[in-house]
Amino acid sequence: MIERKLLLGDEAIALGAIHAGISGVYAYPGTPSTEITEFIQNHPLAVERGVHSRWCTNEKTAMEAALGMSYAGKRALVCMKHVGMNVAADAFVNSAITGVNGGLVVLAADDPSMHSSQNEQDSRFYGKFAMIPVFEPSSQQEAYDMMAYAFRLSEARKLPVLMRIVTRLAHSRAAVQVGEAVEENPLNPDHERTHWVLLPGNARRQYAHLIEEQQTLREESKLSPYNRLEGWEDGKRYELGVIACGIGYNYVKEAGEAANGLPILKVSQYPLPHEEIHQLIKCCDRILVVEDGQPFVEEQMHGIRAIGRLTHTLPRMGELTPEAVAKALGQEVECSYPVSSVVVPRPPALCQGCGHRDVYDALNRVAAEYPDARIFGDIGCYTLGALPPFRAIDSCVDMGASITMAKGAADAGVFPAIAVIGDSTFTHSGMTGLLDAVNSRARITVVISDNLTTAMTGGQDSAGTNKFEAICLGLGVEPEHVRVVVPLPKNMEEITRIIREEIEYDGVSVIIPRRECIQTLNRKLRQKKAGKA
Repeated sequence: MIERKLLLGDEAIALGAIHAGISGVYAYPGTPSTEITEFIQNHPLAVERGVHSRWCTNEKTAMEAALGMSYAGKRALVCMKHVGMNVAADAFVNSAITGVNGGLVVLAADDPSMHSSQNEQDSRFYGKFAMIPVFEPSSQQEAYDMMAYAFRLSEARKLPVLMRIVTRLAHSRAAVQVGEAVEENPLNPDHERTHWVLLPGNARRQYAHLIEEQQTLREESKLSPYNRLEGWEDGKRYELGVIACGIGYNYVKEAGEAANGLPILKVSQYPLPHEEIHQLIKCCDRILVVEDGQPFVEEQMHGIRAIGRLTHTLPRMGELTPEAVAKALGQEVECSYPVSSVVVPRPPALCQGCGHRDVYDALNRVAAEYPDARIFGDIGCYTLGALPPFRAIDSCVDMGASITMAKGAADAGVFPAIAVIGDSTFTHSGMTGLLDAVNSRARITVVISDNLTTAMTGGQDSAGTNKFEAICLGLGVEPEHVRVVVPLPKNMEEITRIIREEIEYDGVSVIIPRRECIQTLNRKLRQKKAGKA
């Protein structure tokens, strides 16, 4: 039975994956990808089928677990935000060499304009680097439809497939026509060992096969229902043609009259459809490349009368808007709704009652006693400690960097060198840094601010909950220098005393301030109250 549902882009992808017969989704939460896994976790059919949907410790473990499910013959989906691709890159790139058995789709949600990210890297470069098919839906409907198509292509070509979306598609809603779910694949582990054992001799053969597959992948792209050249007449000359990638196609269509009469090549599957691009080049004086993200396609056309982000015809950074695209097409654009002078920018802040607030209060008090103190921060809601009123951290680069940067600074002579890292981030990528610090007996103090959840992305389970003391001891931190405190104003004297003691210790010390996130606690109390009502 066909029905229509109002879905976020993330939800359309999730439902498309369920209906395509996935047996597992593997992910680490990260905006704008988080809702995909949450939708699958709560969907009745996924629950009925027992689709694996537990959060992973990080994106690398997610990619590897999904590859294991594919090895077993089942279909698997991996979800992450764009910077998670950096963490998963080792397994991701090598999965193109091993190939797959059951279908494997890697979903990367990019964040142009850095709404909640450190950079706005474009995941399409990863797909090109790994030499695998890449999909980029232009709408929620395509996001749903592409899932089944991508899994079929993955199994037909025995390759993983990358699907790339952007924030605006992930978090906007549209009506989506959905169909019936197919059955899951039967268990069928691969018996061809040479594909999976990447000794150099095997890897060379597999890599040669991957290169041979490129022509087939170009043919697949040429025949794809998601790539098409429209508005083009043979023999006619055009002043301007358009290559519209992914959601950029929608923005071109929204330009209305400015786009009328222009030949438009819609691109939603890569490798690029070369024949259609050459047709466009032959009949157009200039080609505007409309792509949300970095100039991935425009760079490949550099020197072929292409204009776009590199020529500043479109903004060089940030997400596209319909207004920016309309202007690039020559349409006069006026800002209909200027920002009111009454509106004042309001930076984000730590929640009232958040335990991180008490941690930073304590750190600031003690750090003020040391003229050269440096506090290295990490990725999470506690990153907001960089803003007023705390201004407590001196760096925040990537997941897990706080501990290793503090170690490097201590190696250089900085004292005291303090690292602040959250509970989920510590298990994601902080443990190996702590082991480095222990092995070199670095003089650093590590604060694992434990709020018992992955708070920044909505309160998902944290992989190390109730295990942090054991993990630190297992990594070699001396038992007397693993200290647990409760971050509350009434405990400030105790907390500051412990921080001072551990700063003065000539070695690695770990302080664990532990108090449940105020938001997850409030949700639990509301649910409990509703249950009694």
